[in-house]
Amino acid sequence: MKKLFLLISLAMVWGSAAFAADSTKHRSNWVMEHDSVMMATRNMQDSAKKAPASLSLSVTEAQNYAVQANRSLRNSSLAVQQAYAARWQTIASMLPQVDLSWSYTNMMGYKMSFGAMEMEMPNSSSTTISASVGINGQAIVGVLLQNLAIDMQRLSLEQSEDELRANVKASYISLLVLQDVVRLLESSLQNVNEIIEMTQRTVEFGVSEQTTADQIAIRANSLKNSIQSQKRTIELASNSLKVLLDVPAETQLTLTSSLDELLSGDEVMALLGEEFIKEHNLSYRMLEKNFEIAKMNVHMAGWAYGPTVSFAYQHNEQKYYGEGGFRSTPPNLINVAVAIPLWSSGKRAAGVVEKKIALEQARNTLAETSDQLQIQYQQLRFDLQNAYETYLTEQENLEVVNRVFRSVSNKYRFGTNSHLELINASNDVITAQSSYVQAVLTLINAEVELAKFLK
Repeated sequence: MKKLFLLISLAMVWGSAAFAADSTKHRSNWVMEHDSVMMATRNMQDSAKKAPASLSLSVTEAQNYAVQANRSLRNSSLAVQQAYAARWQTIASMLPQVDLSWSYTNMMGYKMSFGAMEMEMPNSSSTTISASVGINGQAIVGVLLQNLAIDMQRLSLEQSEDELRANVKASYISLLVLQDVVRLLESSLQNVNEIIEMTQRTVEFGVSEQTTADQIAIRANSLKNSIQSQKRTIELASNSLKVLLDVPAETQLTLTSSLDELLSGDEVMALLGEEFIKEHNLSYRMLEKNFEIAKMNVHMAGWAYGPTVSFAYQHNEQKYYGEGGFRSTPPNLINVAVAIPLWSSGKRAAGVVEKKIALEQARNTLAETSDQLQIQYQQLRFDLQNAYETYLTEQENLEVVNRVFRSVSNKYRFGTNSHLELINASNDVITAQSSYVQAVLTLINAEVELAKFLK
């Protein structure tokens, strides 16, 4: 039994030494990362005070700008640094702690009486240096748990960054689509206005009825209302993008990426052809870390049965200002202690059982998620493929109805088509444009969701 305790004690002292050897490197890395994050935060705060009056950004530049400027992401990054600091505190608690104390005592002329003899008590000062170190299994496991906590914080930061990039891309493309739709509607309105002028002249010459011109004018008003509605939507979409970029509402945004470039079929096909690896999925990786934490908690609960080894050294210097005085404490003191838990009425055993149950729950969740991910992957691929095919159909429909509208307009000018055919063609343009916008938004969402899933 004595040999067992000796081996355990040596193992713990060795663990403390290993932490001491490694702690300087960990602390140096943490300080460097902390300083870089704080410097980036200060730089972004300075740039926020000098917000640009205008920005010209491609979609990639907009995503990078948002990642650098977003305050929530900066807080998440600081949370990682906070986790590093917490781990260092735990490591440092297992390393030697050295304290220095000094005290001065004035006896105010007090004399100690020994029968007929009196002895004056001199004033004195005391200087004490103490060093101590204590370590147990739970403290070591606690550091390992904090390593996993840091990994979880990093994964959470990565997930938040992916969400932000996806939202910026969706908002960016939505804004481009709405701008494109307004251009199409304005082109249609210009065409209708020319027809109104021509029809009004025929009314003046008595060739056409005023009701014909009025009906076409109503169609022009509908197009104007649709344009104004889309422009208001553009303003909302622009403000949403500015919020993601963390710039003031007054900043003028210029989008330099083209819609054709962003809605390229090559990127969609590449996503559809990409192999799913569950270990790359952020949700699965977080569940894996959660499972590792559950396992570590079982070890933590088990180490409640383990001993705690501590070592302390104290050096004391006493100085007397006058005659007499005697040392009350030895100048050097060494203390080695081993504390072994013996009986807790089943408390520690229940703690181990509780953590084992939590581990089994984490294992079941991980296995269930692993099975569901493949099904989810197939569904997301189906959604993207279906959205892309719908987008191509609606894009073709929009081109067709615009050609039909131009053809009907030209024929109306030459009197071969009626004004009712012109109005119907105009209605088809508005309907096709609405369907096209919805198809684009659906495609963007499907593409973003699959890209995040495969991350």
